[in-house]
Amino acid sequence: MSVSKPPPPHSHFAPPPNSSTSHLSIPPSSSTPSSPAPSRAASSAPRSLPPPSPVKISMQEHFAINVCPGPIMPIPQISDFFPRFHDFPMTPPPPREKKILKEPDFGLSNGGDTDGENKEKERKPMEEDRGERQEGVDSDDDDETYLGTLEFTLLFDHENNCLHCTIHKAKGLKAMDSNGLADPYVKLHLLPGASKANKLRTKTLKNTLNPVWSETLMYHGITAIDMTTKTLRLCVCDMDRLGRNEFIGEVRVALKKLSKGESKRFKMGLERITQNKDINKETVEQGTPVAEEERGRILVSLCYSPEKSCLLVGIVRCAHLAAMDSNGYSDPFVKIVLQPDMGKKSKYKTTVKKKTLNPEFNEEFVYEVPHDQLAKKTLEISVWDYDLGMSNDFIGGVELGIHAKGVRLKHWFECLKHIGKKVEYWHTLTQQGAPPEPPPQ
Repeated sequence: MSVSKPPPPHSHFAPPPNSSTSHLSIPPSSSTPSSPAPSRAASSAPRSLPPPSPVKISMQEHFAINVCPGPIMPIPQISDFFPRFHDFPMTPPPPREKKILKEPDFGLSNGGDTDGENKEKERKPMEEDRGERQEGVDSDDDDETYLGTLEFTLLFDHENNCLHCTIHKAKGLKAMDSNGLADPYVKLHLLPGASKANKLRTKTLKNTLNPVWSETLMYHGITAIDMTTKTLRLCVCDMDRLGRNEFIGEVRVALKKLSKGESKRFKMGLERITQNKDINKETVEQGTPVAEEERGRILVSLCYSPEKSCLLVGIVRCAHLAAMDSNGYSDPFVKIVLQPDMGKKSKYKTTVKKKTLNPEFNEEFVYEVPHDQLAKKTLEISVWDYDLGMSNDFIGGVELGIHAKGVRLKHWFECLKHIGKKVEYWHTLTQQGAPPEPPPQ
């Protein structure tokens, strides 16, 4: 039994295997008589098969076979990774349920069941704490970012009724400008109270996140009662010439934490405290004390000179006056009248201080009056806001005399008692000395 060999693969360059015998047969030479005749050899040889036809495939299939040997997979879209980019609405996936692994029960007694319940109870608060921590880490709120620290010193001078605020420095402030720096300054307020009446401000330092001010600001007219009810607010802001100044952070200190004559240094982190409007409404609705405080205070000195037989009245300064103009300030001046009226010699007036709520006058006036008649007199002091071409606005007033009460009466008695000694007191401005309202027409 003979096995026929398969034909070799077809080539574009090599001729077919049987082409030499069928097409290019060489005739036998005469010198070889032993070779058989050609006709006899052709009849005895087996008949050859025709060459196989080449397989015809398209060009697309050819490239697909050579380039992509496997199945063609679809290209993933970005919406597969970010579902919110889908054009059509998608229902959110259901929340994953936390599976609590339960310990296998091997038929323990009731005591074992109670132990398992206790462990599950202990595991729940631990998981809640872990979730709260994760929320705190993932939160990206600006209020929780680090805003910096502020160092300052407070000192209350009880004798002069002054609060000394020394602003030392700030460290690690939040960058507010495009260059990664800031132009910080510190603004001080006493709460509750009008903002511009008790506002103090340091100088501005350019292009720094660690400013050093070393600047002392003073509040005048601070009494012992204020130290128990007031709160000092220190705000750090970034100055912007082209736009509105930006708020960085603030700290608040209750003045009741300070002792008389004792200097206390603070180093506090800046915060962003939301103001509560209900608290401000409550302070306004308290009534008369708040209304008197909004008008301001005045520092007056009295001294009776026995050598000249005259009363020396000094108008030192005012503090926290009420704003009467549209710009939030006032142009204050002080009127003084000694009653009963003694004519032109009994009326005096200070100079006008422009655009301020804490004016400093340091002016002294003389009344020639005998000491024995001084007890029958009453000194009327009133503070006014100057308006050009219009009637002046009344801010507040105070009366000192034998018919006064409280601190006003005490001030008048000490002046009569200590002859030749200057006595200074702060007085709260009230409605005393206000001009009578015109009758309704």
